[in-house]
Amino acid sequence: MTTAPARTAIIAGNWKMHYGPRMASSFALEITPALGKLLNEYPYLLCILCPPAISLSAVREVLDALLFERIELGAQNMHFEEKGAFTGEISPLMVRELCTTVILGHSERRTYFGESDELVNRKAQAALNHGLRPIVCVGERLEEHEAGKTEAVIRSQVQKSLANFRSERACDVVIAYEPVWAIGTGKACPGEDAQRTIHLIRELYADMYGGETANAVRILYGGSVTSANIAEYVAQADIDGALVGGASLKSDFVEIVRKSIEILRPS
Repeated sequence: MTTAPARTAIIAGNWKMHYGPRMASSFALEITPALGKLLNEYPYLLCILCPPAISLSAVREVLDALLFERIELGAQNMHFEEKGAFTGEISPLMVRELCTTVILGHSERRTYFGESDELVNRKAQAALNHGLRPIVCVGERLEEHEAGKTEAVIRSQVQKSLANFRSERACDVVIAYEPVWAIGTGKACPGEDAQRTIHLIRELYADMYGGETANAVRILYGGSVTSANIAEYVAQADIDGALVGGASLKSDFVEIVRKSIEILRPS
């Protein structure tokens, strides 16, 4: 007899600024049949595809046509207001029409667009208030990592970016630990190091919302994840999957899901 894991794992693909509607539709059609077959065989893993905003409708059409329940759609960003004079932004109400999930506070948003912990928190609050699952990203820069400041940086980001959620909604958040020095560099964080930091995040969340909530919240690793290294992350006790960047743009994403299932499948 098998038992379900305590937390349903997530493998999310962040396509970043790649694939307009035509290419996004074509790529979704290429990978979703294989993903759907894998996920039908193992119901304890959720896959989320996160294309650019302009391609969300195209990928939504593919997913609706194929009816794969465990492949969901996510946005890469959103505004915290429901509507208004915010040229170029998309609101929670708009995202909710197509998506279940939204990535917030990715290091590229923080670095290139000046997003603060307070702004990320405001967006996460709005996501929860509109029935969206926020994936809130935290992570230290290279100079902070080399200076031994990882714990201090993570502590500050968690306490500010993830603050003041209603207790009944705090477990609906997903957290992604993405060390900035590992994103797109090919220098992935070793699995044991990622586990240590993610365990810290879970402890900090317990201080904020209680042990039961912290035990239920899902925490992902992101940063140069590939099919060659995914096993060392999902095998860790506190790591509940991955937020995948570059490898999510290739068929390797299917292999990442397959190898995750191999590790996670109950014996």
